[in-house]
Amino acid sequence: MLSRSYTNLVDLASGNFPAMGGRGGRKRLARVMTVPGIVSELDDDQANSVSSDVQSSVSQERMIIVGNQLPLKGRRRPDGKGWSFSWDDESLLLQLKDGFPEDMEVIYVGSLRVDVDPADQDDVSQTLLERFKCVPAFLPPEIASRYYNGFCKQQLWPLFHYMLPFSAEHSGRFDRSLWEAYVSANNYFSQKVIEVINPEDDYVWIHDYHLMVLPTFLRRRFNRLRMGFFLHSPFPSSEIYRTLPVREEILKALLNADLIGFHTFDYARHFLSCCSRMLGLEYQSKRGYIGLEYYGRTVGIKIMPVGVHMGQIESVLSLADNQWRVDELKRQFEGKTVLLGVDDMDVFKGINLKILAMEQMLKVHSSWRGTAVLVQIANPARGGGRDLEEIQREIQQSCKRINETFGQPGYEPLVYIDHPVSIAERIAFYMIAECVVVTAVRDGMNLTPYEYIVCRQGRTDASSESGSSVGPRKSMLVVSEFIGCSPSLSGAIRVNPWNIEATAEAMNEAISMSETEKQLRHEKHYKYVSTHDVSYWSRSFILDMERTCKDHFRRRCWGIGLSFGFRVVALDPNFRKLSIDAIASTYKRTKSRVIMLDYDGTVMPQFAINKTPSAEVISIINTICDDKRNIVFLVSGRGRDSLSKWFSPCEKLGIAAEHGYFIRWGRDQEWELCGQSTDFGWTQIAEPVMKQYTEATDGSSIEMKESALVWHHQDADPGFGSCQAKEMLDHLESVLANEPVAVKSGQFIVEVKPQGVSKGIVAEKILSSIAEKGVRADFVLCIGDDRSDEDMFECIGSAVNRKLVSSNTAVFACTVGQKPSKAKYYLDDTTEVVTMLGALAEASDESPLSSPSSSPRAVTATSP
Repeated sequence: MLSRSYTNLVDLASGNFPAMGGRGGRKRLARVMTVPGIVSELDDDQANSVSSDVQSSVSQERMIIVGNQLPLKGRRRPDGKGWSFSWDDESLLLQLKDGFPEDMEVIYVGSLRVDVDPADQDDVSQTLLERFKCVPAFLPPEIASRYYNGFCKQQLWPLFHYMLPFSAEHSGRFDRSLWEAYVSANNYFSQKVIEVINPEDDYVWIHDYHLMVLPTFLRRRFNRLRMGFFLHSPFPSSEIYRTLPVREEILKALLNADLIGFHTFDYARHFLSCCSRMLGLEYQSKRGYIGLEYYGRTVGIKIMPVGVHMGQIESVLSLADNQWRVDELKRQFEGKTVLLGVDDMDVFKGINLKILAMEQMLKVHSSWRGTAVLVQIANPARGGGRDLEEIQREIQQSCKRINETFGQPGYEPLVYIDHPVSIAERIAFYMIAECVVVTAVRDGMNLTPYEYIVCRQGRTDASSESGSSVGPRKSMLVVSEFIGCSPSLSGAIRVNPWNIEATAEAMNEAISMSETEKQLRHEKHYKYVSTHDVSYWSRSFILDMERTCKDHFRRRCWGIGLSFGFRVVALDPNFRKLSIDAIASTYKRTKSRVIMLDYDGTVMPQFAINKTPSAEVISIINTICDDKRNIVFLVSGRGRDSLSKWFSPCEKLGIAAEHGYFIRWGRDQEWELCGQSTDFGWTQIAEPVMKQYTEATDGSSIEMKESALVWHHQDADPGFGSCQAKEMLDHLESVLANEPVAVKSGQFIVEVKPQGVSKGIVAEKILSSIAEKGVRADFVLCIGDDRSDEDMFECIGSAVNRKLVSSNTAVFACTVGQKPSKAKYYLDDTTEVVTMLGALAEASDESPLSSPSSSPRAVTATSP
């Protein structure tokens, strides 16, 4: 039965999604709980987390691994009664267990590769849970087909491999019904996870592009769940990804995970670029870790290529019949130099390009005719379609043509194997191949080169067992620069597979290279591959997940948003929303108040075009200023001319302009100069630098203030503007190193201003001026929204210890928006800020005025 939370998600995917509980009469698999509790509590559809604020006392942790397919092989029993299941030793999901702690329990959730009759599904589920700790997700056939063959294979897979659907016949245009099936299937997987999860103690590790929206389903139910996601395919550039109609839904869903893993920096860089361009999120790198701040949560970005399972390969190498296979192949290819290709039959594997490169090599380097052989193993295709059929036809035609052209009696330059090959047979081919060639035009990782290197090394104990020495090990690789393993194989010859001539020359170079060079390259590769195996990869991912999730139970978490806009806000336990009723009540009780307000993003919306304050804001500020118990200051980075003009009706409002370089205590008082320096010779150095970057960055501009220079890149390309801002920051810090200025970056700005100027210094000056007159504020309110306001929050937070205010002063440091801050309170937006100020204005109207001698206005009236 569908949960109400799922219905909300489906409402986004389709306005009218069909019910999916077609087998409502079946009993559900019992949940496996490791702590006492009421099972029915997990069926609540409340948006809040079902987990408590206290960590579980159960010390044993479990890992729930979720993938599209379980790491199992299944077949019908010979008598047709029931099923027989066994582990699939070649499944990565099974192999990665080697990197887990020995006492960690592992549960798998995924679909089966075989179709199980609905009448048998309950029995199969119970058997798999008891014997294998596997929880199968049985998708309805109509959902399964449209989910996997439809959205996954026709839309996500081509797009992630840089193939755009330019026509309906090739790749297929976006089909919302397929997206609905994808959402539906992900929900099925989430329900199976929920059946067995203990949210306070379990980790969840989700794998690959089939389940990219699963994090939202799980996060919606369990706010503090520790959850990682790893993408095994490429992630395309933002220019490709942005064509996907559901681009933001998938990005936001992924960001509900705690850690997102990629094979290469390129894939991670593309993902981060998409988050920046489409969601406005910028990443930060700290002590070697990359993170995205997302509503108070730090989403970690992990870059780690997966490795091979060393034990599995070495165990096959040790089999007695393996040597028999190797010897047989050596006899078959005696006197030949074997180049080997091992690929899935897929349009992106570049098999046709490899074969054409072989033809080119034989044309140009005639000495290899009669000796060089390319053995191409093509594993059966996982999908279908017109494009694949065309590729297969081209491959077969090319093989026939090349063998007819260059073949001789007893010699065929191309051996094409298009049937399933066992791991033992594959390893035997690795053992006799002089070079492995991978020409995929786009591939997530591709472990073929790694397997080849391990096989060419042979068994590490082979020489000791046989009593004879093993000759020098050597291997050569020609690899596409577009595959995930390419960056880690520095000794391989990297090629652009689309350049047939260059690939042909690389193949010739690989097999013509000196034996010593081959040996040195092999040693370098083997050292990396043997130390970065699959257990190393999984262990590294788990350690990073633990680090990323270590504060989960310390923070206050709650879910907000509907559908795929759902996200969890995670904040410090002491950080809470400012109660308007509570602050108004405190305001009424106090007699000496200081109120400091930022302008842009606090009183005025950040992206408003017309920055003139409304009549309502002017009226509220005037009412608060008219209360003699109040000192009210507008503390802004804007210039004094603009602020003076906009707030000319506010006679008693103090203004600190340009972050406090200029201060005045009222409309009719003179401006004070608060900067430490009046020498602006540095502008002659900084302005040409800023102009240089402005000319090179479309959409940027320079704002010249009286005391500062500000470079704005809000209207520039997000990625380029951010890059230029970082470069400019370094440039200005270098050329202004001996000048009395500070160079700082902010929200879409880089600013150069005199040293000793900050909003924190303004706050300190206001509070100390009052204290020097013998009156200490008993109410301090400070509101701001960006990085410069954090200095104010820090100042008033330490004001009691520094005796700027009395020990019982009510201090309210409030930021705008739910984000990490030195403030202890927040309001959601500028509307709430104005509403709160309106409540204070009403309280001022209602309260009788105190005697002038005890008010801060009285003691500051003589301030210069």
